Amino acid sequence: MKRLKEIINRFNKAKVLVVGDLILDEYIWGAVERISPEAPVPIVWANKKTYVPGGAANVANNISALGAEVCLAGVTGRDGNKDIFLSELKKRKISARGIFKEPRRHTTVKTRILAGHQQVVRVDWEHTNPLSKELNHRILKFIEQNIAGFDAVIIEDYGKGVINMQLLFQLIALARSKKKIITVDPKEEHFQYYQGVTSITPNRRELENAIRNLKIKDTTNKFKLSNDRLFTDKDIDYAARQVLKYLGLDSILVTLGEHGMQLFESSGRITHIPTVAQEVFDVSGAGDTVISTFTLALSSGATKLEAAHIANFAAGIVVGKVGTAVTTRKELLERLS
Repeated sequence: MKRLKEIINRFNKAKVLVVGDLILDEYIWGAVERISPEAPVPIVWANKKTYVPGGAANVANNISALGAEVCLAGVTGRDGNKDIFLSELKKRKISARGIFKEPRRHTTVKTRILAGHQQVVRVDWEHTNPLSKELNHRILKFIEQNIAGFDAVIIEDYGKGVINMQLLFQLIALARSKKKIITVDPKEEHFQYYQGVTSITPNRRELENAIRNLKIKDTTNKFKLSNDRLFTDKDIDYAARQVLKYLGLDSILVTLGEHGMQLFESSGRITHIPTVAQEVFDVSGAGDTVISTFTLALSSGATKLEAAHIANFAAGIVVGKVGTAVTTRKELLERLS
């Protein structure tokens, strides 16, 4: 624990670039007292509206809350939601100098309507088509001009178009040439694009679907895959080792919900880390907390295993909060105590 605390206390010296899909999470809070006469749906008496940076911006929010310096690279629209989004970033001391405006796209917004602590419905405004060549070029140019000032790059792939094959190939090659840590919160359809990064942090379902999509050759002839077959724990271990080798990674950190995490390292070591969550209210955004804390710890001199333990403690804190939440360095240190 002393060693982990020393690593956490170095977070304020780290500088991280987060590249990915930017989302504005909007929450409308209220109460339900009756059913609508127009349709069999509840009427929510709204009394409050709040906003939180989501998607790649939630990763940046986690990093900022933990005391490190962070910059975002991505795309918004040129609409009113863009102004709200940038305002929320400013409140949280998140640099927006890598964000570009595109008038032909919406600023991605996810509106959640809640009655008490219960989510009633979610409404999404988004575009998912890939970025234009011009936008790709502008983002890559920004990264090329500024990457020397960062310790690590986090790629946040929510499938909204920012993370595409052309951008990834050039970004990964650039970051590797500068010897930067590269971590990815992956989209299962894009696993083949992540070759050469340092680590990825899929959840169990993402790993299952990715191994099916990749169709990695099974040289042992013992691992038979089908879309309707449930994966056992042994299957997950095999799948992670195969993806680790196929993508040339240093490690894979698989999040397993209430069962904690499993760290697979290129050395062959596999470590199961049980959850430390004391209570669970909301798991939304927990994956963002994991990759944020894991990457920050690596940037602060942690081994992969030390970084995974710190990420596990951080995730245990945020799932005990309602909504897209973050943890602070103070909370993390107190939980370790």
